[in-house]
Amino acid sequence: MSAVKASKGKKKTIPRVSMPEQEPDVRRCNFDEVPLGYTPEMAQEEAARCLQCRKPACVQGCPVGVDIPGFIHLIKEGDFTGAIRNIWGKNALPAVCGRVCPQEIQCEGVCILAKKGDPVAIGNLERFAADYERLNGSGALPPLAPSTGKKVAVVGSGPSGLTVAGDLIQKGHAVTILEAFHKPGGVLVYGIPEFRLPKDIVAQEINFLARLGVQVDCNQVVGRTVSIEELFDEGYKAVYLGVGAGLPRFLNIPGENLIGILSANEYLTRANLMKAYLFPKVDTPIPRGKNVVVLGAGNVAMDSARTAMRLGAESVKIVYRRSREEMPARVEEIHHAEEEGIEFFLLTNPTKYIGDEKGRLTGMECLRMELGEPDDSGRRRPVPVKGSEFAMDCDLAIVAVGSGANPLLTQSTPDLKLNKWEYIEADPDTGKTSMKGVWAGGDIVTGAATVILAMGAGRKAADSIHNYLTWGW
Repeated sequence: MSAVKASKGKKKTIPRVSMPEQEPDVRRCNFDEVPLGYTPEMAQEEAARCLQCRKPACVQGCPVGVDIPGFIHLIKEGDFTGAIRNIWGKNALPAVCGRVCPQEIQCEGVCILAKKGDPVAIGNLERFAADYERLNGSGALPPLAPSTGKKVAVVGSGPSGLTVAGDLIQKGHAVTILEAFHKPGGVLVYGIPEFRLPKDIVAQEINFLARLGVQVDCNQVVGRTVSIEELFDEGYKAVYLGVGAGLPRFLNIPGENLIGILSANEYLTRANLMKAYLFPKVDTPIPRGKNVVVLGAGNVAMDSARTAMRLGAESVKIVYRRSREEMPARVEEIHHAEEEGIEFFLLTNPTKYIGDEKGRLTGMECLRMELGEPDDSGRRRPVPVKGSEFAMDCDLAIVAVGSGANPLLTQSTPDLKLNKWEYIEADPDTGKTSMKGVWAGGDIVTGAATVILAMGAGRKAADSIHNYLTWGW
């Protein structure tokens, strides 16, 4: 009898609502988005799992401080318009964040439900709210503060710059985004593939800012076509630098100049921004290999490998010198890559590229590794295993081992203080640089990081810029 009573007293665990996806065998042959999204019914069912905590840890885990319980409650009640307006109060790019943010280590990672099961699918619900508004909404805009008459220049239209622009336009300042490429969006359009972040989604988010009044000027290479000093001469009262970290890194091993070795930056830019996957309909060629090797194990590496598979490769391998536990890519991206047939060669370190008499890549020499003591990053250091050399066939190698600071702007602005890695030094709480009236944030300050962390830096900088324009430096 007591056992029966006890069982009745237990709360039933409500399972997480899985988002439908394309089947692996289908999606590995197309560039359509893999997750298909929630229906309204699915979204409400998942929203009902939220416990509406009095002290929500999820909000603390969000770099931009979205009112997560608030918008989830509105979804539960069927007020989808109210939900997106709630999100817009903190996040101008919800459709993007819902798709590419690492929720599993941020908001969802600290959800109380995660202690005994699956956390609330916060990212999926944010995506749903944004997508529902885009497809069914009224098009109404959030209110703007009265105009201050002051102009701000935002250099770069990646997630950091877009966040600054969205925040400052709502605070009453005139904002112009200066973008070097022919399309705005930064890493959102050149770095992240269509199957993970459709470009029409990014365009819609940018259009939202344009409707608020943000001006976007493309083909503007600040540091070359115009200097920061000239921006101040043109009447801008503040400048935000969000130019990213787009300088590719290589391994500096023998054979690196062989034909068939590309940086992930070039490969993904050709495929994404320049639509090479549509060749010959779009006049952008891209190298295609039968046996493709991708070096690295971050999100960029997964994007490169999955792109190569979709471009017709017979075999795609991820080569990484550490173990699976040290892989920096999102768990979801690793899972999707494995489902699509990507092979993983872990604890493997390339030592030499091999080519033929025509200078074309034909293979790669590798060395087995084992994990030793932790290094400065806190991860166990890979140590070579003596006598473990072996060869691997490949005709295309994509190097995705990180990127460095974009030098175009910093080299032409000597008053900007840089650190030893050539990134801009900026106050982590405000984004202020060594130049009066100049702020910086995102990858050009931290090195390559996540979309949402860049947005968090943009939010802090926007608040600081607003205070400066109101009260002074």
